Amino acid sequence: MRKPGRWWTKRSEAFCLHNGVETRNLMIKKPPHTVSKSTVYGFFLLGLFSAIAFRIIIVFQYVKPSWVRPVWYAGVLGYLVFFLYRYSISRKRKRAIKEYELIEKVRANACLSEEEREAVIYLLSSIKKSMEDINYYIIFILSILAIIVDIILSFLL
Repeated sequence: MRKPGRWWTKRSEAFCLHNGVETRNLMIKKPPHTVSKSTVYGFFLLGLFSAIAFRIIIVFQYVKPSWVRPVWYAGVLGYLVFFLYRYSISRKRKRAIKEYELIEKVRANACLSEEEREAVIYLLSSIKKSMEDINYYIIFILSILAIIVDIILSFLL
C-alpha cells in the first residue's frame, strides 16, 4: 500500500497519493538552476560601479566638469547590463512559479514532484544567493554620501 503524501516515479511519470487520491504529474521539466557565485559577484560589482559612477558625478561637476558626461555614460551602460541581468533573473523566477504552478500547489497543500521541489529549491536558493539586499543598502549609503558631499562642495566652491 502506498502511503499518503509520498512520491514515487514510474517511467518518468510522477505519482502522488494525496488525501487518498492518486494523481499524476506528466509535466516533467528540467528545473531551473542558479548561476555561479562568480556571476553573482560580477554583476554585483557592475551594479556597484554604476551606482558609484552616478553619485560621483556630483564631485566631477565641481572638480573636473569634462568628466561628467563620460562618467554618466559609464554609469548608464553599466546599469543597462546590470538591470537586464536582474530582469532575466526575475523572469526566470516568475516563469518557474507559473510553469510548475507552485502557488496553487502550496495553497492546496498538494504533494510536490521531485521536479517541483527542485524548482522550489531553485527559487529559495536564488533569493538566498542574491546580493540585492546588500546592493540596495550600499546604494542607500552612497546616495546619502553624495548629498552630503554636494552640500559641502556647494559651500566650499
